[in-house]
Amino acid sequence: MKQINCFLTFLFFSFAAWSQPAKIESWIGESTGDLPFLEYSNGKVRLGADKMGFIDTAIRLVVIDSVEDRYKVRLAQNWSAYIPKSSVAQVDSGQQSYDEPEDDYPYISGSWHLAGKEKHDLLSIRFPVRLPYRSYQTADPNKITVDVFGAVSNTTWVTQLRSAKIVKNIYQEQVEHDVYRIHIELKGKQNWGYRIGYSGNVLQVKVKHPPAKKGIKNLFIAIDAGHGGSATGTSGPSGTLEKEYTLKFALELQKLLLRKGVRHVHMTRTADLDIPTPDRVLDLREVEPDVLISLHLNSSSNPDVSGVSTYYKHMGSKKLSEHILDGMLKLGLNEFGLIGNFNFLLNSPIEYPNTLVEIAFLSNPDDEKRVLEPKFHKQTAKQIFKGLKAWLKEAQK
Repeated sequence: MKQINCFLTFLFFSFAAWSQPAKIESWIGESTGDLPFLEYSNGKVRLGADKMGFIDTAIRLVVIDSVEDRYKVRLAQNWSAYIPKSSVAQVDSGQQSYDEPEDDYPYISGSWHLAGKEKHDLLSIRFPVRLPYRSYQTADPNKITVDVFGAVSNTTWVTQLRSAKIVKNIYQEQVEHDVYRIHIELKGKQNWGYRIGYSGNVLQVKVKHPPAKKGIKNLFIAIDAGHGGSATGTSGPSGTLEKEYTLKFALELQKLLLRKGVRHVHMTRTADLDIPTPDRVLDLREVEPDVLISLHLNSSSNPDVSGVSTYYKHMGSKKLSEHILDGMLKLGLNEFGLIGNFNFLLNSPIEYPNTLVEIAFLSNPDDEKRVLEPKFHKQTAKQIFKGLKAWLKEAQK
């Protein structure tokens, strides 16, 4: 009997040990590369998992798991994210246990400083290390919210200079023990874009001023012709290639804008070139447009599906997408819809309002016929121009 009791005791403790969550060995890394970004999940969809957003380089990351081509990282006690392995470099080989967050968090925040510069307002907040963050936008009220992970408030000094032109109000909130929230309220109706990054260990949010002069002639407009080179895109029943016709539509729009007196138009491509999407994002980051219009042609396995649609990810781009869709619908196209939170890489930048226009479905025979007509190229350019003007009139009130 004694042997049986000993055996049962052994089984009990063995089961208890087995049922406890195993410690996951973690290590410290940092973000690297040109466009590191975080994702909310390990979702398997065509355009990748839902993006939390781009982050700066040399951001401190606690890596807790390896999942195929991505690492899972702990952002805070209740927050995790995924990041491509190519965007992480190991900086500390020392092992740390996942169930001991006090070893890593939190880091305390320092003083704030807000000042107006020539083209943007600059909010600076000091932290001990470069911590990960995310941001999101609301349209009403017009506001930017930034969450800094692994931080706790120790801010007792917030300097706000009257030189700030677009930022109306700033304040902080400790939403979780180790999630520090920055609220940035903006003047006007339109978010013209912003950039988040570090200078040393100082987190900087650069909020763009509206264009200095009103009117579409003074707007710096970027146009992206989707696909190109070996990236042919979709094709129609008669063999029409998306890459060829997105370029035709883009060049027609460029010609119209220049004829209407728009002083600065930037094209991501003007020929049949294979330009990877990340390179386009980096190019646009350098030229700093006021707005981006990306042109594509849609496709479906169902040839009866047809129509036009516009796409945006951030709320600061919703109105732009709405006005251009309204303009396109006046061409008699079916409405495929206004699509929000779209995960396309060219919709992900926060530096400028942007929209992707799926002009029509190449897979639909009737839509394809219209796409082939030069007259339709001019009509499309005209309606996008009208949509831009309608959006700008509302944005610059």
